[in-house]
Amino acid sequence: MSAPIGRFDAAPPAVGHLDLLAPPVAAALRAWSGPVPIEQLLHVDTDPDHADTAVFGEVYGVPPENSANCVVVAGKRGQEVTLAACVVLAHTRADVNGVVRRRLGARKASFAPMETAVERTGMEYGGISPIGLPEGWPLLVDAAVVDTPYVVIGSGRRRGKLLVPGKALATLPGAVVLDGLGG
Repeated sequence: MSAPIGRFDAAPPAVGHLDLLAPPVAAALRAWSGPVPIEQLLHVDTDPDHADTAVFGEVYGVPPENSANCVVVAGKRGQEVTLAACVVLAHTRADVNGVVRRRLGARKASFAPMETAVERTGMEYGGISPIGLPEGWPLLVDAAVVDTPYVVIGSGRRRGKLLVPGKALATLPGAVVLDGLGG
């Protein structure tokens, strides 16, 4: 199948390439029951040296408005820490100190340390995906991502990406769609 965005030779359904995904992402796809058919979630094999957003877009011809970043944040209120994930288009930044902090009911919010993000998600830094996040995590998705026909997201590994309809992210466990999350 040809890719709906970017310069890729092929973009087969991800469910046929579960061995190339991080284990939590593969498990989430095995259990997929969303209203978006699983066959519309595609996989492209990419060079892990080109995983970072700006380089990836340049090498593979994916504009920032078709690429979404998933970042792990930590909201703190007293001694309680809530980890969550935010998905925003690549040409924006997650409003961690405003929208995210308020949504999590935290006094302070910041990006989680890399080690924490990797350990808690079971995914590689630079490839963290909103698909397959730990159970119970809030998943904050910018409305602009949901409105994008196809976006590139991480596969849980630096090698390989998923191409998914933006609306599929709104159906993930814990997902809340927010206007203005990415600014």
